[in-house]
Amino acid sequence: MTATATASVPRPQGPLAPGDALTPLALAPISRTTLALFAGASGDHNPIHIDLDVAHSAGLDDVFAHGMLSMAYLGRFLTANVAQPRIREWGVRFTAITPVHAEPVCTGSVREVVERDGERLAVLDIAVTLADGTVTLRGDAFVTAEPVPEAAAGASAAAASGASAARGGAA
Repeated sequence: MTATATASVPRPQGPLAPGDALTPLALAPISRTTLALFAGASGDHNPIHIDLDVAHSAGLDDVFAHGMLSMAYLGRFLTANVAQPRIREWGVRFTAITPVHAEPVCTGSVREVVERDGERLAVLDIAVTLADGTVTLRGDAFVTAEPVPEAAAGASAAAASGASAARGGAA
């Protein structure tokens, strides 16, 4: 399961503002090996993702990636762009399947900055898109608009990981 950033731009450390684009994450083609490894790691052994005969019996040309694999890639994209202690909440809707051999790209931008519970949060529009333009996941994330101070980052890392929430939903 390899991924490479499309640019070697460091993670933004300053405040986030509406219109800011995050550095995209371009992923290697989804292989059958990736699907088998993810099935083992996640415990999701649904044969539609790994058994070609089952896919054919369901009227499909081939197997397709687990939706949660794409969500995991989107989580990697978020933490590559925003330090984990800044993430407060994120969620997605699964909008299309990701075929084997597809090359997903994770993207995002700042929609707006809002105040919630006394904290300024940047609302990010995030998505996973395939080369043909198909959007397989679409969602949003709420992250602190300003960086977390260094001293607080270590102390709040555990709290942030417990306080941040991930939402997932079917289309």
